[in-house]
Order: sequence, then structure tokens, then C-alpha cells
Amino acid sequence: MAAGYIERRSEVCWVARVEKYRNGRRRYFSKTFQTEKAAKEYLQDQQSAQNKGEFVEPTRVTLASLIDEWLEVIGPRVTQRTADGYQGLLDRYIRPELGHRRVNQLETRDIQRVYAGMQSRKDLSARVVRHTHAALRQVLEQGVEWKLIARNPADSLKRKLPKVEQSERQVLDEREAAAFLRVCAEKPHGLIFEFALLSGMRPEEYLALQWRDINLDRNTAQVRRALVRHKKTWRFQEPKTKGSRRTVTIPASLSRKLATHKRSQAEHRLKVGDEWEAHDLVFCSEFGTPLSIPNLTYRYFRPILEKAKLPQIRLYDLRHTHATLLLIADEHLKVVSERLGHSTIRLTADTYSHVLDSMQQATASKLENMLYGT
Repeated sequence: MAAGYIERRSEVCWVARVEKYRNGRRRYFSKTFQTEKAAKEYLQDQQSAQNKGEFVEPTRVTLASLIDEWLEVIGPRVTQRTADGYQGLLDRYIRPELGHRRVNQLETRDIQRVYAGMQSRKDLSARVVRHTHAALRQVLEQGVEWKLIARNPADSLKRKLPKVEQSERQVLDEREAAAFLRVCAEKPHGLIFEFALLSGMRPEEYLALQWRDINLDRNTAQVRRALVRHKKTWRFQEPKTKGSRRTVTIPASLSRKLATHKRSQAEHRLKVGDEWEAHDLVFCSEFGTPLSIPNLTYRYFRPILEKAKLPQIRLYDLRHTHATLLLIADEHLKVVSERLGHSTIRLTADTYSHVLDSMQQATASKLENMLYGT
């Protein structure tokens, strides 16, 4: 049994001291309690942990310091956008309230109070609370791994987080999609949005397409990279998952439009001369540089929606429209999943469950007609 003892200091002060040998030297770790019972329970817990090899020495490391170290560690493992998102949430909601606290003194109720304060604010959604929890939980899990704390005080809070209400996805129906494409044919950069709707690619994927990824004879486009922007810089990176690297077939009519676009781009490149930046991009600015999604959305995409008298959907919703129209047309779920670059069919089914549910009635009608001829 690991050594230790309890010492009474006054009527309301008891000290539990845990003995530990480290590098041949004896060390004591003390903690003060108001009752003898609490001191005994603490001593027994620490002795048991030491016997199991789970004893964690008291530390002066604060939560703010642990957050800083964690952000450095995860930097190479996640995208810059993800790292910035984590840092923003932790800086805004966790550091001001708990950053000064030592990690080994942090309790579940302390974190719960922070979440309760966030939920009381009308300007914060349940999604923000859940994302903040996800980031903080990872920080504290790193503390457990580094033996700064014995357990993760955020672990038990997942069941108590506010539920995120699933809003219905905004997509264009068949008639609206046709109207959208008609206006695209008349507007600058309209071909980009037509390609987005007919390919189902993510914006960061089709804005990173190079001409070597397009096969105009076979009517295919390969996703090999994604465009990542951070502040005023940009770069290409590997797709997130193995499934994201894929070949997508496109309509022959779209291939013909791309061929025309390629010739026009070559003529424009000659006019621009040395100002052109050769990144071989299919869709780019007038000087060959990657396009910005916000700029593309506000300057070109939204005016097209207005001209076509359509709801103001997001640029990303063209991808959802693509998937929804395919499912309504009875395309196999596996084919839709592969076109979208989802990691699993389950992800596709969960994402578009509302569409699949609405198709159940049609399926029942088909079965009835097949068996009863009604």
C-alpha cells in the first residue's frame, strides 16, 4: 500500500499527505479539507491510484497553458481553418472564465456553469455550445494523456448538452434548378455554378480543379486536391478522406461548354500576358488566381438567384440540390454517395434522410402496383 497520513491542524482543518518516491527521493503531496472524512477519502483514492500506477502529481499548469500547448500539437493534424475554429471558441468562451484555473483543480461543475452561461445567451446557438465542448474535451483529454490530470472533467457532460435542431436543407427542385441553369448561361462565372450543380462537388474542390483533371473526351472530372484559404493566403491540400479523391462523370453538354471555356481562357491569357499566374485552374480570376468563395457568392451567385427569382440558398446548397435531385430520380444511394465523396453510405443516408423518408410513399405505391396492378 502506498504511504501517506492525515494530520489535524484545527477544528475545521485536516491535511491529507500522500507520500511518493521519485528518482530515489521521497516527496509529499498535500491537500487541505474541512472534515476528517473528506481527507480520508482523498488519501484512500490517491493511494489506490498510486498502487495502480495511475497517480497524477499535482501541477501548477493552468488551463490556458494547456490550451496553448494543445493547439501547437494538433496544428499539423488538422486544417488551418479547423485549428482557427478551435482557438476562436476556446479564446471566446473558455479562457475568460476558466483559463486562470489549474487543470488539476478544474471540476465538472465549473465547466457546466460556463455552458449554462452560454445557453442563457440568445445570440449563441446550441451548435456553438456543442462545438466549444468538443474542443475543450479534446484539450482536457490531452491533459489526461500527459498525466496532468487523472480524469477528464468534461467527459460526463455530453449527455447534458443542448440538442441541435436539424433545420431542413434548402435545395432547388427540378423546375427551380432548370430556371437557375438558364440564367447561369447568361451571367459571368455562370459556368462555375452550372458545374457545381451538375457535379455535386464541394466549392473548395471545383475551385481547385486544374485542366489536367478534366477529360473532355470521357466527360469526367477528377478531385485530387482542395483549395484552402487562411486570411490572405491560399494553398492546395489533399482531400480530407480517401473517398474524397474520386472521379465524377459530367454530362456531355457540360464538357462542350468547358471546351469552349478553355479556348476563351487561353485567348484571355494571351491578352493578360505577364500578369497571368499559371496555376492551370479551370475556374479562376482574370489573372489566373484562385477565386474567393465569399466574393463568388455575393458578386455572382446571389445575383443569379435574384434574376431567376429563386430563394437565397447558399453556394454549398448546389451540392445538396445535386444529391437530392439524383435521389428523387431513383439513383442508387451508393452511386450518390460516391459522387459526393462521402466516406460511407451511412453518412449519405443520414444527410439526406428527409429525402429518403419522402420517397417511402412512392416506393409503397410502386410495390402495390407491381403486386396488385392498381
